[in-house]
Amino acid sequence: MGEQLLLVEDDVEIARVIQDTLRQEGYCVTWATTGLEGWEDFQQGDYDLVLVDWMLPEMDGITLCQNIRWKSDVPIIMISARKEDADKVEGLGIGADDYLAKPFSLAELKARVSSQLRRWRRYSGQEEETQQADYSNGLAIDWQTERVFMKKEEITLTRKEFELLKLLAQNPERIFSKGELYQHVWQQPELGDAPTVAVHIKELREKLKDPVKTPRFIQTVWGKGYRFIGELL
Repeated sequence: MGEQLLLVEDDVEIARVIQDTLRQEGYCVTWATTGLEGWEDFQQGDYDLVLVDWMLPEMDGITLCQNIRWKSDVPIIMISARKEDADKVEGLGIGADDYLAKPFSLAELKARVSSQLRRWRRYSGQEEETQQADYSNGLAIDWQTERVFMKKEEITLTRKEFELLKLLAQNPERIFSKGELYQHVWQQPELGDAPTVAVHIKELREKLKDPVKTPRFIQTVWGKGYRFIGELL
């Protein structure tokens, strides 16, 4: 098989059992012990499926799942000892594709992983990644080369500015709080008091020539955060 799996689990004994079981099935498994470590591993690797424990140090499983889903459609299986329906609904509601309640049998684990990978292969075979997005008012974003153009003239963005624009543009109409943007782009669990996000949004708007009062791309939702309102051509 050879599919790349990311396992984020802080319980050493459980993680070793899961890792050994899946490796015996032919999968390549990367193991992270904290949510933040898992998030860093995910951004550096190319994974076909992610297994995330609910309760994790540094960044909880719900937050990690949200971050992954904003960036990718890769299958996510949430693992938790919490068996209440409300917990399952919350996990699935933030982007998980399946929910595995502890304790679980190894046969169930293998079956759920196989099922999600089968769906992912089918989905990936049908969907072709769009290399460039063209918007009204002259904005164009090339996702592959990470270049941004305004009326065919290239705009030079910093790494953080591009990551902010990418997150917003690939999740149109979704409102992101400053804390969520900071967590995703700066890979830190808390925002703190520094107006880091607001400063970068301001600079990004200036480069896009996007006025605050009559925005064409990035809209401020007062009291909530920011969202992308650009219209695809």
